[in-house]
Amino acid sequence: MMAVTPLSAGGRLNGVTIQPVRHGPVPLVIVKSVVSALRTVGAAVVATLKTAPRGRLAATLTAIVILVAVALLVPLPTALQLRDWATSVGSWFPLAFFAAHVVVTVFPFPRTAFTLAAGLLFGPVLGIPIAVAASTVSAVVALLLVRVAGWQVSRLVVHPRVDAVDKRLRERGWPVVLATRMIPAVPFSVLNYAAGASSVRLMPYTLATVVGVLPGTSAIVILGDALTGRVSPLLVLVSLCTAAVGVAGLIYEIRTHRRSQTPVTTV
Repeated sequence: MMAVTPLSAGGRLNGVTIQPVRHGPVPLVIVKSVVSALRTVGAAVVATLKTAPRGRLAATLTAIVILVAVALLVPLPTALQLRDWATSVGSWFPLAFFAAHVVVTVFPFPRTAFTLAAGLLFGPVLGIPIAVAASTVSAVVALLLVRVAGWQVSRLVVHPRVDAVDKRLRERGWPVVLATRMIPAVPFSVLNYAAGASSVRLMPYTLATVVGVLPGTSAIVILGDALTGRVSPLLVLVSLCTAAVGVAGLIYEIRTHRRSQTPVTTV
């Protein structure tokens, strides 16, 4: 009988070095990996900011302060105010509403107010297409503005890990955008700016935005109560379901990225 020698961790098989398999809670490992990456990126950002031109840095900080001030100080119209506006504008109101939705949500305003108003003013048949189309156009405009301003991470931060993440987003950015769009807790405008700062391609980003915002937008238009502000239990359930799908998609992408970064040592 042939003796079988157990293969030890770190041994070799057919010229390939076998690394030991570490078992542990997968979500915890992923969280630790993300935290480690964020710390590395944060250190790289701080180091880059110290060497960045002061004029460009001042302009960036000024733009951020202006955006935050606009979001905090400028009040959004209520559903009743929008309905009065619809009466005064007349047949042009759907187009005017669409334009206002696009322009306002380029800034860090919550788009939920416009989504609720779309359901109240136009009903599901017209309200859902208007809200989804306006959100998509707004997302594309925000991304292009960030890139025109030259605020891409690849230009501002030089670090191998940042380059690896940016390359991943350029190659497979659409699953990240799609998954993140389905998580209601992620601010719409923040994701737009982050995507603009990355190298995610425009067309996949646009299609992922359409698909990602469709479930939540449809649920808000159909189930939302813009007049009383009460939240339907069914709407909460739909939001939890879409969030679960989004989180699962992000975990899958992070695990896939980590596997692609793990080298196989050959002898």
